[in-house]
Amino acid sequence: MTTAPALEVQSSNGVAAASCMERFGSAADNLRRSVVGFAAKLGKIARDDPRRVAHALKVGLALTLVSVLYYVTPLFRGFGVSTLWAVLTVVVVMEFTVGGTLSKGLNRAFATLVAGFIAVGAHKVADLCGDKGEPILLAIFVFLLASAATFSRFIPEVKARYDYGVTIFILTFSLVAVSSYRVEELIKLAHQRFSTIVVGVLTCLCTTVFVFPVWAGEDLHKLAATNLDKLAEFLEGMESECFKEDTTSEDLESKAFLQVYKSVLNSKATEDSLCNFAKWEPGHGKFSFRHPWGQYQKLGALCRQCASSMEAIASYVVTLKKSQYPEANPELSSKVRTTCGEMSLYSAKTLRELSEAIKTMTVPSTASTHMSAAVKAAKSLRNELSEDAALLQVMHVAVIASLLSDLVSQIKKINDSVDNLAKLACFKNPEKAQKEVVINIVS
Repeated sequence: MTTAPALEVQSSNGVAAASCMERFGSAADNLRRSVVGFAAKLGKIARDDPRRVAHALKVGLALTLVSVLYYVTPLFRGFGVSTLWAVLTVVVVMEFTVGGTLSKGLNRAFATLVAGFIAVGAHKVADLCGDKGEPILLAIFVFLLASAATFSRFIPEVKARYDYGVTIFILTFSLVAVSSYRVEELIKLAHQRFSTIVVGVLTCLCTTVFVFPVWAGEDLHKLAATNLDKLAEFLEGMESECFKEDTTSEDLESKAFLQVYKSVLNSKATEDSLCNFAKWEPGHGKFSFRHPWGQYQKLGALCRQCASSMEAIASYVVTLKKSQYPEANPELSSKVRTTCGEMSLYSAKTLRELSEAIKTMTVPSTASTHMSAAVKAAKSLRNELSEDAALLQVMHVAVIASLLSDLVSQIKKINDSVDNLAKLACFKNPEKAQKEVVINIVS
């Protein structure tokens, strides 16, 4: 017969087992949710830009191709253990864009070649000083060249385009110069390492250029057009949501058009990186080798200035709508709002036209007409509010009008910048482009 203590022990064991099973089930469920969430995140990354999947496969392909040097015995005998430098080169050189890979690859190859020559020369000179003087002279060479090369990285032009190459120069020179004191066949070792690095760089370049290439220049070109579209979207929203007579002030802060300019403000780092890589790329598609990539940086700076002004306008508009200040002169306020709507509408049309001109690489034909209309509206508004009495009656609306007037001036600079880009990049005339399309259809 089972005693009471034994029953209590059995009951306690059953509760503990049930608790353990519950915890195990909860942990398994959490793990499953984490795996599903991670898979969904990976899927979203791939869907947002399928080129990322292609890049991952290209890196795998390049590493597989360069590994042949290690697996095939005749090739391994020719290069020796230095074959691993080819694998290392692929890992550190392969970039998402063609320009990025070219930048790193050429920097690495030339820096290795120059550093190798100088290091061998330093070894020959140090060797003349005998066994006691050689390590001292080698140390002096390493100190002087490493210090000078490191200081050169602070030069803006060097930092922008050759920073990676200078780093590789310091690394290669130091390794070769220091190892020359113990290695007998220095020139053979340097030759093997340089040869395998060149093989790695060429493998990266061939894979990047000929297998689903991603051009930094194209991305920069698209970014410029996209930024103009976002600025235009803000102004279109202002015209339809803020300056029409039948607009309401409900939930204005949550409107999407008041947030679109923020990505333009944060685009500088991406823009500078793409511009730097684009300068390394050969001619491709519609872009020649000497395409004026620097002009895109100037255009981007103007777009960010414009977005900064939009931030001030958005903040003031939201505050004004919440406050609901009474209007001392409703008729004049209505007239000011109408003019502000015209400025916004014509400025938005200008930006849309400029964006389309960049996308199609044609000279903007009607942008100047819209720009003139926006400037005319801004001048008319300034004349309307030139008197102090009129200005005081519509003070709150006049602040927005003043900010919009300044914005029109900035958009005019953007218009001039795109015109300059069209001249430098030899954009096609719209009429000529249309004739070519007609000829192609007829033929």
